[in-house]
Amino acid sequence: MMLKNDLILRAARGEQTERTPVWLMRQAGRILPEYRALRAKLSGFKELVETPDLAAEVTIQPIDALDVDAAIIFSDILVVPEAMGLTYEMVEARGPLFPETVKSAADVARLRVADPEEHLGYVLEALRVTKKALNGRVPLIGFAGAPWTILAYMVEGHGSKTFSKARRMLFQEPELAHALLRKITDTTIAYLRAQVEAGASMLQIFDSWAGILNPQHYHTFSASYIGEICAAMPADIPVTVFAKGAYFAHEDFAQLPCRTIGLDWSEDPRKVRPLVGDKTLQGNLDPCALYGSPEQVRAATIEMLERFGPQRHIANLGHGVYPDTDPDRVRVFIDTVKEHSLRMRQDVG
Repeated sequence: MMLKNDLILRAARGEQTERTPVWLMRQAGRILPEYRALRAKLSGFKELVETPDLAAEVTIQPIDALDVDAAIIFSDILVVPEAMGLTYEMVEARGPLFPETVKSAADVARLRVADPEEHLGYVLEALRVTKKALNGRVPLIGFAGAPWTILAYMVEGHGSKTFSKARRMLFQEPELAHALLRKITDTTIAYLRAQVEAGASMLQIFDSWAGILNPQHYHTFSASYIGEICAAMPADIPVTVFAKGAYFAHEDFAQLPCRTIGLDWSEDPRKVRPLVGDKTLQGNLDPCALYGSPEQVRAATIEMLERFGPQRHIANLGHGVYPDTDPDRVRVFIDTVKEHSLRMRQDVG
């Protein structure tokens, strides 16, 4: 299917673009009233994720409401551990909870390497439905969590400021950690390849808890597995790695076979570019900047664009959009990216 708007794919490949493409992490849902209206009719988050037609509807909502340059499938990184045999619950106002956690080699042995169609078929069907409904308007992004981040939840059992149980495993039982990471990685490779077959034109790997590891552990227990995943993807599918807080890992990222590196809001792209070669950068407006006035949002967005420069940039936030953000401020961000990045190219040309 020919895409009417392929800006983000061209930017990811490092090609010249007439303006900077823009989308938002967590754009599918959260801030939009149409999402909240749909969610209020359901039993909870998991019903929405596991119902392909509804997940597709929510995925497309920001394309209609915000006019972003890509759709990202509505799902969750924790569908992977559930597919492996470790069920999670999504507790309102608290976040994910695993009633059982991984504590031993026997626990790891009980986990399966998931079959994408058998255990994650609802996500793949949501991708297929979305792809058809988009009808080439914009590319569709698939995603998964990085193996370290998935391990952190499977061992800890819930969100944490320190993930001390998961990090303790890396120090006390590194072989056990590697055994678990191996199964997560094998599952993730199969899952992401299946997402491509189902319609994803681009992939993103979220390493949400990268920043709590020391540099040596990050290299050993995270970056190496992310590299395996990137290398296993089809050559024509751009892969983005977003590792929040991993400011120390740019040398690792330079060696990854991915096209795009996502930056959180604490990072300066002018310092990162020399470290990662010709890779495209994604990001990185502070989500809290969207709480400002329209003038403040516009000014902050222009400042961000000037730091990245006119090419090899995909505009985004430095983390997911916060649920109490005014959609009108998001529109100011998106419109400013489009208008100012076009002007930047005209000035250069």
